[in-house]
Amino acid sequence: MDGHKADGPGAPKSALRIHQTIARDLGIAILTGRHEPGALFEGEIESAGRLRVSRTAYREAVRILAAKGLIESRPKAGTRVTPRARWNLLDPELLAWMFSGEPDPAFVRDLFELRGIIEPAAAELAALRRTDAQAAELMQALADMRAHGLSTAAGRAADQRFHNAILAATHNAALASLASSVGAAVSWTTTFKHRKQSLPRDPVSDHEAVLDAIAAKDAALAGNAMRDLLDNALADMDLALSS
Repeated sequence: MDGHKADGPGAPKSALRIHQTIARDLGIAILTGRHEPGALFEGEIESAGRLRVSRTAYREAVRILAAKGLIESRPKAGTRVTPRARWNLLDPELLAWMFSGEPDPAFVRDLFELRGIIEPAAAELAALRRTDAQAAELMQALADMRAHGLSTAAGRAADQRFHNAILAATHNAALASLASSVGAAVSWTTTFKHRKQSLPRDPVSDHEAVLDAIAAKDAALAGNAMRDLLDNALADMDLALSS
């Protein structure tokens, strides 16, 4: 890691972002078990010196990790990794770190189980409450998915928009607030599924079935279509994890 000397307002952009790089590297080390719960970090001066960064940059990185529940710092007790139960596992940035390497298969299944609770119910509500504009937004997202394919960044962004649009169409503020977490889960699981090999099945048709049910305002059909979509997505994920 390159050294970092300037911390003031005139510092280069790369220097201002160094704390995010430190947070990411340490976060991945925690999530992958290199720093286990209860592990004590060395002091700020020692850590900054080993990483060849300023104490300010290291301190900001620690604040990021603490905000995500990964570590806690106490006067005279030092900085320790917290128990896993305290980690904010639905933080979009933390999900990105989780999928930067080989994700824990148990956590992947936990993620799909959570989506299986949230998204079918959201699809049912969306079918009952969606506006014409929201139906059109879903149609456009599906068209973009079909045009680009889910192996591309543009296709995955469209996939994320599709699922976020369903949450928005529920007109339930609490459900809509989950969009960033659900969207991140959609994006990173899809990215992982495609990074090793092409999938034998195109999941766009599953999304089309959800869209058709929401457009027809058939709540039961929308919920069932979303369940089928998630079941197929988990099967694809199992295939990616085993390859």
